[in-house]
Amino acid sequence: MTATTTEGSAATQGALWGAHPADWAETEARQLPVYRAVADRVGIAPRDRVLDLGCGAGTFLGLAAGHGARVAGLDAAESLLAIAAECVPGADLRAGDLERLPWDDDAFDLVTGFNSFFFAADMGAALAEAARVARPDADVVIQVWGRPERCDVGAMIAAMGRLKGAEPGAPAGPPLWQPGVVEELARAAGLTPRLAFDASCVFDYPDEDALVRGMAAAGGVVQAAAVAGDEAVRRAILDSLAPFRAADGSYRLSNEWHQVVATA
Repeated sequence: MTATTTEGSAATQGALWGAHPADWAETEARQLPVYRAVADRVGIAPRDRVLDLGCGAGTFLGLAAGHGARVAGLDAAESLLAIAAECVPGADLRAGDLERLPWDDDAFDLVTGFNSFFFAADMGAALAEAARVARPDADVVIQVWGRPERCDVGAMIAAMGRLKGAEPGAPAGPPLWQPGVVEELARAAGLTPRLAFDASCVFDYPDEDALVRGMAAAGGVVQAAAVAGDEAVRRAILDSLAPFRAADGSYRLSNEWHQVVATA
């Protein structure tokens, strides 16, 4: 694993997402059905060079390596990269900023960013960097959250915003899930959108403690805990996700992700 300089958003995001690496690795693994759906759409061939941006604990990299690809990953959290290094031996893993990728031009046959590009301080610059390191005609996968009514964790995300002091009615970022929004950003970065689709998966938790551990590992929740405290965060998680609690105390959350595939 090679560590590079992290500045701006990477320095901040690395501390947040790397706070509970083992718990986040479990949450990331729950998203494997979505990663498989993406791999089925874009195709991964043996010896393909695949780069995952915001690779976390390496779940998608493991999938790509299983197809015979040569894999590389970048993340802001070195604690997550350490897990990825164990899970995907031989992967080229680096810590750094999405806006300044430490690879040469035209280096990869597939570049993916699963819910990562919008965490960059400059999403447009991050997409342009993804385009730069992708070979001509290679796919770049841009994943964002899906439609709000199909994301069960949306109520919890809103609750974390309130704990962090977000003002009700404050301007939000662009609605990336809406058709055409990500495509416009991709074009501005020099990419050509060719495909858009949605994919969902279900997160099952046996009890309150498992739910809280899984949710509390996300960067935004870690940030809320730093402001409001762990107990306030626990209560907000349980209150906001109470509609998804079954009679036996377990929880089932369904979440949708929106993918745009563009070519370099």
